[in-house]
Parts: sequence; structure tokens; C-alpha cells
Amino acid sequence: MVIVEVSLLSGFVLAPASRMLLERRTIVKKIEVKASVVYIYLEKLNDESQTFILQLEQVIPMKNLKPATIKVYDYYQPGGLQIASYSGVGS
Repeated sequence: MVIVEVSLLSGFVLAPASRMLLERRTIVKKIEVKASVVYIYLEKLNDESQTFILQLEQVIPMKNLKPATIKVYDYYQPGGLQIASYSGVGS
């Protein structure tokens, strides 16, 4: 099982419609939202490219947003951690 751990930008939450769209994908086993982190559990990954689009809603206006992180790792072997960051569209 693979986990995609998305830290949300400060002042943002995951849009409910985005969660529903993610849950429809066959590769997605489960989604958890805890505080400011979204955990997307995937059955497995192969060599095919996968794209996940998360829509966020701003609930608190923030200035000088800092990039947030996205971590991808194997649930059973978290040592192979891959980290990227994002800053959101229009920020």
C-alpha cells in the first residue's frame, strides 16, 4: 500500500467535492483528513503516471503563504520516502 500525504496550505481545507472525486478512483483505497493533512491510501503503484488533483477552499485569508509538502511512501517501507512541495495556483 502506498500513502500520499498532502500537507494543506495554511488557511485552506480540502473541498468536499474534491474528496468525492478522489474516492471514485479505483486506485484509491481510503482517504483520511486529519487537521491540516490529507492522507490518500493507494492499493499500489506501477510504472504508469498518476495525477491527483485536489481542490482546496480558503477558509482563512493568509498573507505570504509558504509552500506545503507532499510525501509519497510505501506503508510497509517508509524509508523510500519521496518529498515534493507545492504553493497552489495563483499564490
